[in-house]
Amino acid sequence: GFLQAPIKKLQDAGIKIQQSIVVLDRIFEILESQQEVPEAPKPKPFPKDWRTITFRNVTFTYGREAVLNGINLTVNRGEIIAIVGESGSGKSTLVNLLERFYDPTSGEILIDDIPISEIALEDLRKNIALVTQDVFLFRDSVRRNIHAGDFSKSGDGIESAAKLANDHNFISAIPQGYETPVGERGAFLSGGEKQRVSIARAIFKDAPILILDEATSALDSVSEMEVQKGLNHLLEHRTAFVIAHRLSTVFNADRIIVMKKGRIVEEGTHEMLLKKGGEYY
Repeated sequence: GFLQAPIKKLQDAGIKIQQSIVVLDRIFEILESQQEVPEAPKPKPFPKDWRTITFRNVTFTYGREAVLNGINLTVNRGEIIAIVGESGSGKSTLVNLLERFYDPTSGEILIDDIPISEIALEDLRKNIALVTQDVFLFRDSVRRNIHAGDFSKSGDGIESAAKLANDHNFISAIPQGYETPVGERGAFLSGGEKQRVSIARAIFKDAPILILDEATSALDSVSEMEVQKGLNHLLEHRTAFVIAHRLSTVFNADRIIVMKKGRIVEEGTHEMLLKKGGEYY
């Protein structure tokens, strides 16, 4: 009778050991992973007076599944490009490759004549501002979250960036103003407020290339209108890639790229594509 309890404890210990072995295997697999994109041995500086961004025969696969298939696209400096298509068509993957979150399986992306794989990662990403649907805010003040766009700058332009992002009024109305803590991942702010803080952060960074990845899709119509005012300021004098499902975001683009199953199937202005009566229509 007395043996039953210790035997049961031994069984429980055996199960916990087995579970721990599985967990440790997964942890060490991550720790030993070499999947980071490689830094160029002799990186070139980001070209200051660049004129074009070129995707040349870009293909990308997850395992055996092709997400992008032979993408060829040239974007001129100062051009606003809207990228539309059904979910899973490769829109976000296309811009993620531009930031080198991963590299193409084949083909290359060039800024002027320089492949981005030859540009220092820090230098490349310093010249790209990103605003996504899922905003990440640090557990810090509103001021610090805007300043996070570029900590190498002084904080003098933070309030100006907030005004351009249509943030200043709501920030001034909260008890501690710009020193208000936003909580874990911005928990103390509404969805629209978080999005406007992220836009102010991108304005403060002042990068020449801008990526908007579904920046307004999670918002209600009132919040979207407020955020759109900030986006209009952000888009001025920048080369922008705008991924969107809502047509209100893409009407004013210089060019609309329509993607389907990892390929570009149409491109043109809103009016041209409607007249064409194809995939966009």
